[in-house]
Amino acid sequence: MPENTVDFSIVHAVPGLDKPLDYVPTENDPLYTGRPLPTALLQDSVESTANVNVLKVLLPLLTVREILMLQFMEQVTDKPEWQKKVFDETIVEKWRAETASGFDFSKDMFEFCIAELRYKAENVYQDPNTPISVYNGDVVKSDSAVPDAVKIALQLAVKSLEDVPDNEKDWHPDSNNMVLDLVHPSLFPLVYGKSRVLKVSEKVVGLTDCVTRCGEGEVLEVKVDENPKANQSRRSISEPYSLKYQWLPSEVDISGPESRIISYINNLHPQQTELYSLVEKVIDAAIPLWERTLAPLHKGELDFVKRVPCDDAEYKDPEEAGDTQGQNQGRDDDDEDEDEDEDEDEPRHIVIQPEPQPFAPEICQPTLPLSFKELYGAHARPLQIIVKLANIELTPEKPRYEGGTWHVEGKQNEHICATALYYYSNDNIKASHLAFRQFVDTYSVTDFSYDQDHHEFLEDLFGCQIDTGGVQDVGKVETKEGRLLTFPNILQHQVQPFELEDPTRRGHRKILALFLVDPNVRVVSTAHVPCQQLHWWRDATTANGGLSGGPAKGLDKLPVELRDQVFEGVEGFPISLSEAKEMRKELMEERKKFVTDQAYLLERFNSFSLCEH
Repeated sequence: MPENTVDFSIVHAVPGLDKPLDYVPTENDPLYTGRPLPTALLQDSVESTANVNVLKVLLPLLTVREILMLQFMEQVTDKPEWQKKVFDETIVEKWRAETASGFDFSKDMFEFCIAELRYKAENVYQDPNTPISVYNGDVVKSDSAVPDAVKIALQLAVKSLEDVPDNEKDWHPDSNNMVLDLVHPSLFPLVYGKSRVLKVSEKVVGLTDCVTRCGEGEVLEVKVDENPKANQSRRSISEPYSLKYQWLPSEVDISGPESRIISYINNLHPQQTELYSLVEKVIDAAIPLWERTLAPLHKGELDFVKRVPCDDAEYKDPEEAGDTQGQNQGRDDDDEDEDEDEDEDEPRHIVIQPEPQPFAPEICQPTLPLSFKELYGAHARPLQIIVKLANIELTPEKPRYEGGTWHVEGKQNEHICATALYYYSNDNIKASHLAFRQFVDTYSVTDFSYDQDHHEFLEDLFGCQIDTGGVQDVGKVETKEGRLLTFPNILQHQVQPFELEDPTRRGHRKILALFLVDPNVRVVSTAHVPCQQLHWWRDATTANGGLSGGPAKGLDKLPVELRDQVFEGVEGFPISLSEAKEMRKELMEERKKFVTDQAYLLERFNSFSLCEH
């Protein structure tokens, strides 16, 4: 941490602005506060054998059994007053019967889970309002972080964005008019070669002057590193940095008792003071969850303790195997059908599923949360946060949302390190979930002892398959109304399908999404980019006779038709809504391709490959 407090009322050089896009602050940089947090957007970070100097995001490979245990404990912690229920033997016996009648869940697994839950109820989550970590990474949830009063106020405040004529509703491209964008960072982003950005050392843009300063600054040209890395051939296949676009975060001052947004939220006019205030309150609620989510990453070592260690594959004697139900629990029905077609005389490889080690408190000790106040607020260093408001709207004609794709957020230009999702309104929908999967070290199984040619052990024990990418499904979290959920950008996530509860009437799910820029790597923000929206500038220019009596003076006296013709003739900058929507399509296509290309590279450079022995 630098000894001198940096003056953030002026513009500083950051990646893309007087620095290469892939610039990372070093200790002699006045903005340096620590090494960047790891991210799954960098290919080197998700490869087992890549550059050892890059922070990895590879989490420990978990057995199917441990994943089942995590999912069971996640479900228990969703129950009201679970801290009391885990000590109620009648309730515990009911849970025991439920797990015994379902998928293979051994007695030792159940006893371990109850012991861990009881320990955490007394020593970690004794306060029912404490955010709960549910999956490695960490994925953190809370149903009480945001007060109900804020939730209700937000439901009312967004109506000013929702209650617009149908032809003005911004349906997300390719969503079949089911996803309604209220505030989206892909609209009017930073556009290299077009956006005007203030020069280093100039006074930053605030909330009150972001429109009046429209047009200030210079067109920002993209600056790339003049020394391409050795793996440039692979980077060209899946470039983590965009050479065209960057989402614009807002600056958020956390030096005081409450968060304060000090530069405009992109696509939310500062005149929406009530919404700004409510977003600030949700940010205040999200910070304690982010401090838990990012604690393992800040420590620098993703060394989560395994509840069910497994270092080799052990097998049952074929003559003693008998009923194999539940033994190959990681495999699906298609695999079992294939087994039936195999030669009946061939010996069966029945893997013995490992049991958890005896419970000990040190196994589940959470990493101490960070303190954003100490790390950043005390040094007057604002957080940078990208804001999104979106609704999924279902109707009797469109009663089901088919879900999203597996992805991590953004591109590396934004340096997103964590996400907060606040589900502030659900109506007439069945339970919906957000699923997670982790990147794992595929080389961790290369030294496994297993029967010759029996590669199926990988699926039986870990739910993974040979010659596939090193990712592992770990579970999902229900996205109930009022829930605040945070997770790091080292995990992939996917919105799961959901549908109407009552198919005869409309339903919805509404979210406020907050994407946290890595506080150790600042990027170009709305403090550096005066308003780019032509319609914002037009409205301000025509109000009260124009801005400061400049060249627009008198426009307010023209008939509306003539005034519109004047603004239609504005070319280049500011950016019109129609042009912004065209650029959004290009931005989305670029990011969609990146997701596809990264999946291909993952299969190629970090797949499970076993040598015969």
